[in-house]
Amino acid sequence: MKAKSFYWERRFTDTDKIKVQGLVKIFGSNPESALSLLDQGWGKEQILARTRQTVAVNNVNFAVREGEVFVIMGLSGSGKSTVLRCINRLVEPTRGKVFIDDEDVTAANDVRLREIRRKKVGMVFQRFALFPHRTVLDNVAYGLEIQGVERDERYARAREMLALVGLNEWEMALPDQLSGGMQQRVGLARALASDPDILLMDEAFSALDPLIRREMQNELLSLQSKVNKTIIFVTHDLDEALKIGDRIALMKDGSIVQVGTPEEILTRPADEYVAKFVEDVDVTRVLTAEDVMRPAGTVSLKDGPRVALRRMRKEGFSSIFVVTRDCKLAGLITAEEALEASESNKEDLSKVLRHDFPTATPETPLNDLIPLLAHSKFPLAVIDDQKRLLGVIVRGALLAALVRKGGMK
Repeated sequence: MKAKSFYWERRFTDTDKIKVQGLVKIFGSNPESALSLLDQGWGKEQILARTRQTVAVNNVNFAVREGEVFVIMGLSGSGKSTVLRCINRLVEPTRGKVFIDDEDVTAANDVRLREIRRKKVGMVFQRFALFPHRTVLDNVAYGLEIQGVERDERYARAREMLALVGLNEWEMALPDQLSGGMQQRVGLARALASDPDILLMDEAFSALDPLIRREMQNELLSLQSKVNKTIIFVTHDLDEALKIGDRIALMKDGSIVQVGTPEEILTRPADEYVAKFVEDVDVTRVLTAEDVMRPAGTVSLKDGPRVALRRMRKEGFSSIFVVTRDCKLAGLITAEEALEASESNKEDLSKVLRHDFPTATPETPLNDLIPLLAHSKFPLAVIDDQKRLLGVIVRGALLAALVRKGGMK
């Protein structure tokens, strides 16, 4: 019988940028002998012992949405880099199909494949792969040079990309004059210079020191907010995957065992392997304000203190947030202040509002919320960049959420 699948993956849709269907890669001189056993449910080690063929990728299926950062992660030998290289056919699949914009890449001839690699898919490697004798500017412009783009045009584009990654002052430097993080920025700029729709990043930050690695992760997230590429990022580092991934595919022995958002991977592991993989993760660094906030009880700025007091009594609140007509946060009023204003016949709430309460955005990690709430006697307001009130977090609810989601042992 066929091997059990441990993950559920949504059905493919017409809006998917990349679709990988039934992908298999077997290394060896006689892959057909291994394919037959694989279809019968034989395991990777059994097939190796029987046929001397190595099953690197076993029936992998997933889809990547346009503009998504999709992370493929797993331990060494899990098949993650092989999957990535099958997408642009740096490694030829043994079986299965890869579609980019509904075009079957596995069926493309050599001419079309080169076109796809040059214009649709950029790649960033673990090792920077820069030409040591070329300047930073020439390294970034190299892909455009191969495409036959005129010198002035390719240099203009290369300078735009260098400015984007913060290296515009280093264009005449040679690679060995740059730090590791700076060299990787050059590699990223080179991949972006041809304006591909898709970036494939193979352990792109693994060779960097931890501090520089974190800076590059932040740099990638910042860049993605500007360029909105479809990114498949391979890593063996769970913290890195949780930080940058919109969704994560966790691999073991050539197969995907779970696909999900960082929160799904952490809080609803598909099997014991995934649970063990994530057991030591500090969820306060992954979960955000949006994950634990609750709807906010509010009154309008046009309402008076008596309305505010009535609402607090009804809901059992000791304070309540006040919003404008367009739901922007105006301030907070306590029950004591509302009662005093009511007894003094003060009708204008704007005169008695407080502003000494904590606020955060939906993306704020839980570990940043804990000290904010620890030193405040008021709830925390979750607001967007337009100052609209999205939800509220109280200290007790935050602690309960941490216990429920495994953040406190």
